[in-house]
Amino acid sequence: MNNKIPPPIVTLTFGLLIYFTKSVFPTFTNGLLNILSLLSLIIGLSILISAVSSFKKQQTTVNPIAIEKASALVVTGIFKYSRNPMYLGMVFILIAIALQFNPVGGIIFIILFVMFITKFQIIPEENIMNKLFTDSFIEYKKNTRRWF
Repeated sequence: MNNKIPPPIVTLTFGLLIYFTKSVFPTFTNGLLNILSLLSLIIGLSILISAVSSFKKQQTTVNPIAIEKASALVVTGIFKYSRNPMYLGMVFILIAIALQFNPVGGIIFIILFVMFITKFQIIPEENIMNKLFTDSFIEYKKNTRRWF
């Protein structure tokens, strides 16, 4: 695969960008944002844990850098609803950070994160999955959305 930067590092980088650019964008203080932030964090972590659990049940690799070592196409659990629930979970975590520290800048960086992950992680992963699990993956793509 072309991308050698692990997605958690990409997520951390975008989270730090959201946090450290908070002085550049208008700020908001609202109790509702705190509640929504916590809710988004819980949703994001739940999605990630569910996705990792599905991989472990199928006894296949969770490592997105070594996707060619995948031994099974996971289509159950949360993968029935999203082809990329781990990245979706990461988006919810970034939303939590944005709501807490930088809602305006967060929107910009979350959009950039989605674009980056789609181009440099998801599309290359899908190309490999297509080679590994040809017909099964084509059918899976027909029935399951990329993000949600």
